Amino acid sequence: MTTPKTQRRGRAIAMSPEEVDAFLAAERTCRVATTGGDGRPHVSPLWFVWDGTSLWLNSIVKSQRWTDLAKDPRVAVVIDAGVEFGELRGVELSGRVEQVGEVPRTGEPDAGLDVPELLFARKYLGQDEFLVDGRHAWLRLTPEKLASWDFRKIQAR
Repeated sequence: MTTPKTQRRGRAIAMSPEEVDAFLAAERTCRVATTGGDGRPHVSPLWFVWDGTSLWLNSIVKSQRWTDLAKDPRVAVVIDAGVEFGELRGVELSGRVEQVGEVPRTGEPDAGLDVPELLFARKYLGQDEFLVDGRHAWLRLTPEKLASWDFRKIQAR
């Protein structure tokens, strides 16, 4: 595993690794940016889980996002929160995704998916059993770059 590049600007408002982990565990929706075959960006919301190292995206395989990423695995993902300026906080991750497991996922045992599927089931379903629907599959983003911000830290200075 490569260590993501650290951010240079905004270090004073950057989240600590523990804060990033807690933030990504709590937030529910990310925005995934891909590049289409025509070179145009495509941004879509998606549920995700973070295992402390990688961001796991459970995507419909018959989606523009999936088509884009099959051709060009480069992606940028933003997870953010806050309403007022002084409350804004978030994480941006970028790198290349890789498909993990069956496409689409039908439920064949796969030890490599045990952790993300348990995290997903607990986060979104409030249970320990992940439900497969034969329409989704897993993408793993192990970030090459991770940047974070927490504007609440500006007021604390």
